[in-house]
Amino acid sequence: MEQTFTQRAYAKHELALRYFPHSRTKRAAVAHFMEMIHQTRDLYPALLAQGYNKYAKWFTPKEVQLITHYLGEP
Repeated sequence: MEQTFTQRAYAKHELALRYFPHSRTKRAAVAHFMEMIHQTRDLYPALLAQGYNKYAKWFTPKEVQLITHYLGEP
């Protein structure tokens, strides 16, 4: 059964695991996810312009909206 995706605040590991569900650990999922964000042209600068803080443990709903705009829904 496939879960529907809801635009809301997500913990970084929670959203990362949606994009990388077969990762061995939460930390690995976050590492892969952040690498993908940095490699996606215009996404990281757009997040920074939105007020993204790399030390935050959560993505805001607006940041999630940007991520899904550039990467598609998980």
